[in-house]
Amino acid sequence: MNLSIKNIKEADCVCDALILPFTDGESGLYSNISPSVARLIRRLFSKEFRGRQNELLLVPAPEDIAPGRLFLAGLGKREEISREGMRNAGGRAVVYLRDMGIKKIALSTRIMETLKLSPADFIEGALLGLYTFNKYVRNKEEKTIRSITVLSKGSKVLKDSLRWTETVTSAVNFARDLINTPANDMTPSHLAGVALSLKRKHLSVKILEKKDAGRLGMGAYLSVTRGSDQQPKFIVIHYKGSKNSPIVLIGKSVTFDSGGLSLKPADGMEKMKYDMAGGAAVLGVFKAVAELSLPVNLVGILPAAENLIGGSASKPGDVVKACNGKTIEIISTDAEGRMTLADAIAYAGRFKPRAVIDIATLTGACSIALGNGAIAMMGNDRELIDKFKISGHNTYERVWEMPLFKEYKEYLKSDIADLKNTGGKSGSLASSAYFLYEFAGAAPWVHLDIAGTAWVEKERPYLPKGASGIGVRLILNLLKEIK
Repeated sequence: MNLSIKNIKEADCVCDALILPFTDGESGLYSNISPSVARLIRRLFSKEFRGRQNELLLVPAPEDIAPGRLFLAGLGKREEISREGMRNAGGRAVVYLRDMGIKKIALSTRIMETLKLSPADFIEGALLGLYTFNKYVRNKEEKTIRSITVLSKGSKVLKDSLRWTETVTSAVNFARDLINTPANDMTPSHLAGVALSLKRKHLSVKILEKKDAGRLGMGAYLSVTRGSDQQPKFIVIHYKGSKNSPIVLIGKSVTFDSGGLSLKPADGMEKMKYDMAGGAAVLGVFKAVAELSLPVNLVGILPAAENLIGGSASKPGDVVKACNGKTIEIISTDAEGRMTLADAIAYAGRFKPRAVIDIATLTGACSIALGNGAIAMMGNDRELIDKFKISGHNTYERVWEMPLFKEYKEYLKSDIADLKNTGGKSGSLASSAYFLYEFAGAAPWVHLDIAGTAWVEKERPYLPKGASGIGVRLILNLLKEIK
């Protein structure tokens, strides 16, 4: 799809539909497009449209202007409009036009200028909302938007913000594709291949094989892989955009999670292909960082594995040793994500990181505590935690800080090892994070549990059903702002 900026009048823009956003009850903003448009809007406002939030109306345009149709989009009350409201409006409006078979659309930015909001927020919602995953559907009629024209002066600020938006939303949709792909195709080897495809100037990729992980003593990570015929792939990505100490991003990359011998219920198990959503988010971040040439030193670690049942599968009661020497008693093989992350977080120490951030669909308890409204966040560094809160506000990928009290270590005490991998249902959201904290060392560290937000069950304005791609925008916003 072509996204462009044109400094022309609305009346002169040749398009299938011209989007005119309205605030609630305020009809006069577009009266000078032409007398015929002013009359049409007055008539529509008296009966059919008022500008209420989520209100949409598509009508034929008067014959004396170039657009084929006018599309009135309600934003709601002026004082309540926000950046997130603009994203929602963009997603709702452009998806509606796509479904109506519209190909070429234009967006009037008058109201954004009045409200001092960027058109980029509207476009962000549009590009995220237009996402579809039809790779496995035959003979499906696909309706597509071919072009979006933003009617505005082409300032550097707007050009840069639209470039950022287009690159970041592409990275989100890239991550969504990976997560939505069935596990018979999205294996650890396939995920490694995707990582290798990102190689370019300043971005290198190294794949550690099973034997390499064994030599490094990654017994926690390898314990998860033992029941699967698929070879594990410990993926390490390095983007050198600055000479500063690196920030390390670690993404849980369990390409399918059956629960192992601690078998999950059959109902809903098909969605366990999404258990690599953290790794997909990390790959999306690297894709965007490289394309935008951000001045950061960034390392990515994806401990890719399948957690299946087999004759060699790990058993509850087994004891394994992580690469930092700590021994772990396996209480549940369904607490596998923290086992892969333990070795990944410990391995991150060799880079002498400025900060370590892990993102994972880690616990069902996250969904119970926060539903699909927020990412659970814990960490050992106040400055990094506060930066994530700001980034969550900016992107609406909101984070909610949970406690990391030292008392949670008591939940993880084992009679026969340094730690056990689960402390039971009570306090499991916090104790699972504390387990990871045991491997973080002295580096500033933040854990993001996206178990409640990585999968969308009910479609929202710019979140189609399926993988949300959450974390990509959140982390990129943080990297953009971090000094």
